[in-house]
Amino acid sequence: QVQLVESGGGLVQAGGSLRLSCATSGSIFRFSAMGWYRQAPGKQRELVASITRLGITNYADSVKGRFAISRDNIKTTVYLQMNSLKPEDTAVYYCRADPIVGSVAWGQGTQVTVSS
Repeated sequence: QVQLVESGGGLVQAGGSLRLSCATSGSIFRFSAMGWYRQAPGKQRELVASITRLGITNYADSVKGRFAISRDNIKTTVYLQMNSLKPEDTAVYYCRADPIVGSVAWGQGTQVTVSS
């Protein structure tokens, strides 16, 4: 089973940037669509951005133009570059792998806090 480990979260001022990384284990990465989700206190987990095996991306309206998802199939890592951060981006960010065959896998999450 693929294992996901997120990193790169932290505390940043509004308008700042962070880059999240999700390192994966196992050979299934290149056969998986990857996604970043987030969950703020008291709210449901929501999709932030996703990228297919072929590199097609999709973004939540709230982050379009500010966030960029990318993947490195050699390093088996997916990234989320977050620019122009806002306090409402504060949440725990989770990485998710959707393989062609097999079960969905989640990372443990990384906290992103944006101060105003």
